[in-house]
Amino acid sequence: MSSKNRLIYLPLGGSGEIGMNMYLYGYGPHGKERFILVDAGVTFPNMDSTPGVDLIMPDTAYIEARADRLDAIFITHAHEDHIGAIGHLFSRIPAPIYTRKFTGAVARTKMEEHGQDSRQVNVIGLWPEMVSVGPFAVGFMPVAHSIPEASGLVIDTPVGRVIHSGDFKLDPDPIVGEPHNPALLREIAGQQGVHALICDSTNVFSPLPGRSEAGLRADISALIKQASGMMVATTFASNVARLKTLAQAGVDAGRSIVVLGRSMQKMMDYANFAEVLHDFPPTIDLEDARDIPRENLMLLVTGSQGEGRAASAQLARGKYRGITLREGDTFLFSSKTIPGNETSVGGIMNAFSEMGVTVLDDSSGNVHVSGHANRPDLEEMHALMRPKMVIPNHGEHRHLREHALLAQVNGMASAIAPNGTMLDLTGNTPEVAEHIETGRIYLDGKLLIGAYDGVVLERIRMATRGTVVVSVMLENNKLLGESWAEVLGLPETSAMQMSLQESIEKAVDQELEKANQRRRSVDDEVESLVQKVVSRVCRDLVGKKPVCKVLINRLVD
Repeated sequence: MSSKNRLIYLPLGGSGEIGMNMYLYGYGPHGKERFILVDAGVTFPNMDSTPGVDLIMPDTAYIEARADRLDAIFITHAHEDHIGAIGHLFSRIPAPIYTRKFTGAVARTKMEEHGQDSRQVNVIGLWPEMVSVGPFAVGFMPVAHSIPEASGLVIDTPVGRVIHSGDFKLDPDPIVGEPHNPALLREIAGQQGVHALICDSTNVFSPLPGRSEAGLRADISALIKQASGMMVATTFASNVARLKTLAQAGVDAGRSIVVLGRSMQKMMDYANFAEVLHDFPPTIDLEDARDIPRENLMLLVTGSQGEGRAASAQLARGKYRGITLREGDTFLFSSKTIPGNETSVGGIMNAFSEMGVTVLDDSSGNVHVSGHANRPDLEEMHALMRPKMVIPNHGEHRHLREHALLAQVNGMASAIAPNGTMLDLTGNTPEVAEHIETGRIYLDGKLLIGAYDGVVLERIRMATRGTVVVSVMLENNKLLGESWAEVLGLPETSAMQMSLQESIEKAVDQELEKANQRRRSVDDEVESLVQKVVSRVCRDLVGKKPVCKVLINRLVD
């Protein structure tokens, strides 16, 4: 084991994918590094690959095994893909948590919801304020994004300054939060530039400079002034700036504003607590809205991504808190549909269409702007930071690769580091130090389970192949009476002379009668025989090989 100190970077989530962000930085001799963790995010399941799962988060096994060397956790901002796992995983990776004020309010709530000590969340100010943790000194660098107080990290290490960009865009007027500040970034970079820039890659394929949040005001105002009936708008609950733009446009159009949906109201409460939400237009309670004519009313609701229990989906199903939409009303999606959510969002849009509601979305490009830097903005960030090396993160593999090529074309060293790829950043060029196994942890009901525990795989098999439960009773190793079968999730066919259940029971009885006594005396042998019979019968009759569970009951003298 080498005694030479090294600076390492290891993504556990969020690199090679969008979402579920978690990154480790370490410094020290190989095997004795001290660590800081950046972000603890989640991603969301789908019925095809993770049926029944509630949340997905990075597997923390690597840092759990080194938890005595984890000095701190830093959260860059309060989006779920950066903060959503902190309450779930804190008991596995206990360390002081550092955030800014808005993010800290969200983090404390998440800790309390999961029985963790919210006093572990420490709020600190902006750079040049720094906190010393092990061999690192870390400060928060303000950046614009689609949530208040988003930040990059200034990480001073014994080999030089590292910038972890977090999610960012170069927005001179984000409405809520700090604007892009080139002078501050140049000051942070210093005369020599930074040692390494670990940088958001989400929009590397977008060729034009990103648009400002403030640039939406005119288009959204014009749209809402022209809208008929009751106006309903949805966006990401955390995009407080967009909520302000929508609310102001509604007030300017002579409408009273109602905010509906728990997550949206909570985000506004956090923003008020952190004193970042100024001059928000007046709102009214839902009870007071019932006497207002529909054409003078505007609702801001949750559910921009088709979430089944959110206000948008409930309105699409008919009613939410006594409110119904009708022909002539207008519904606006002021958001981008995240890949994977197209079906659920489309279902809501079609339901509204069937009601006669006019549905507006971002297909025109004038009701939503991204919170991430486009390709020219990434190049500007490179120029401001002047790093020796650029390490792309926060993106699928194709994003990481394109961002690495962009950096190399402009004369900066780079490396692609998907989850589990440990980079040695000690020298002037990044080197792959090793690969570690990374995985996922599922929140399944109240329990955290491993992705490879078999629970979800078994659930998928049952859903796609059907299930047969067979009960047999044996006495002195002979079948007593007849077997009993329960068939779940398999079809009957009109060509069958007897039901599938009866066919299975008959075949099982026949095979057990033919089996020798030695085989009937061993439970594993009986189980294997029954499973083969069930598989054969179902394959022949309905073309399926179901999951088969065998219940063996033995009577003893």
